[in-house]
Amino acid sequence: MPTPDLPTPMSMTRRRALTALGLAGAGVAGVAGLAACTGDKSPVWNGADGGGDKPAETPPKATVTISGPAADAKDVPAGAELVFAATEAVTTTVSLKDAAGVEVKGAMHPDGAGWLPEKALAFGTAYTATVTATGDDGKPATATTTFTTMAKPTKLVGISSFLADNAVVGVGMVLIFRTSRDIAKADRAAVQRRLMVQTEPFHEGIWTWYTARELHWRPKEFWKAGTTISVNVRAGGLPMGGGYYGRRDSTLVCKVGPDLQLRVDDKTHKMTVHQDGKVIKTIPVSLGRPSMPSSSGTMIIMEKKRNTVFDTMDAPNPANRYRTPVEYAQRMTWGGEFIHAAPWSVQNQGRTNVSHGCVNVSMANAAWLFANTLIGTPITTKGTPRRLDYGNGWTDWDKSWEQYVKGSAIPYAPPAEPTPDPSTTPSTGPSDTPSAGPSGTPSA
Repeated sequence: MPTPDLPTPMSMTRRRALTALGLAGAGVAGVAGLAACTGDKSPVWNGADGGGDKPAETPPKATVTISGPAADAKDVPAGAELVFAATEAVTTTVSLKDAAGVEVKGAMHPDGAGWLPEKALAFGTAYTATVTATGDDGKPATATTTFTTMAKPTKLVGISSFLADNAVVGVGMVLIFRTSRDIAKADRAAVQRRLMVQTEPFHEGIWTWYTARELHWRPKEFWKAGTTISVNVRAGGLPMGGGYYGRRDSTLVCKVGPDLQLRVDDKTHKMTVHQDGKVIKTIPVSLGRPSMPSSSGTMIIMEKKRNTVFDTMDAPNPANRYRTPVEYAQRMTWGGEFIHAAPWSVQNQGRTNVSHGCVNVSMANAAWLFANTLIGTPITTKGTPRRLDYGNGWTDWDKSWEQYVKGSAIPYAPPAEPTPDPSTTPSTGPSDTPSAGPSGTPSA
């Protein structure tokens, strides 16, 4: 009996043909339109009713919507950010272009609530934003909005830093920014959110409203020596209440110096100098006399003057009036408490208190301290009958962390893991502490 011929390797069985088209296992009716060879690149699909419509494509799994700025919005603040929501998205990209098609750089705000342009937008300019969300199916979903920014406003608020770029500060230094006008409580959270702090290494920290026009940021604990601090103030064009807008964006970069801390004990009449947690020097001191006691609490050095004159000739009590040249003066309070050289009280230093509230030390010890301390070096005094008044200087460290966070306009939540922007996790209830002026009668 003859053996039937087998298909050659190049032959294609019906099963192979269906597999090649992705239709293996389909019924006859499902492939009827493929029975004949044809040059048509778009085969006809037969439905149950004999129609020729193609099946509808599955929509993307991801969705995206833009809530702000609204489509065709006018007079949008130049400090606006793009707010959108995406679901089922594996990746999300944002594109913002001006009318000329020039791409605007930007990134998500660290709190994830919106996409922030790298700098304030131009005034009176049209922009188009496109957000694309792609799910795990690989299909993109897009949303687009076109808006126009407002004309340049005339009512502007400036924000300035106490520190200069590249300053080297002590481990107790707080970041201090001032606005050129009071910020109402209702507007403080929006302003605070645009002052973004990044530290290397990471420090948990928070902004607090020290006054209605002064913001301070401090870490939970003293800074680690060598920390690099970067602040990005994204206030340009930002609404600040009352028809006022932020004048411009700005930045600050500074660094923390050695870990040096000063501690004064009224009971022993001594100052101990700690570096990296170890006592490296003990200095005899004389503090405020009983009628003018020094303040107990944690302060930081606010300014340093190699030579100055203490002038209290306008003091109400004639007994407290004097005009005295002073060397190596380091301010601790606005009220006039300093560390300084006092050669006239060397015999009392380490024994009794005779000053007008200052920390008196010898000329040699004052020179040593002046050479080794920095703006922001912390000094803690204990044992005196007078308690430090909050706001009399930069007294941020004289509050517990639990109390300090209450000065924030944004609810505080401890970070679950290190984040480059601790400014976005502050606390409730702005501080009502009255403003302390940058002046005060010095004490000798």
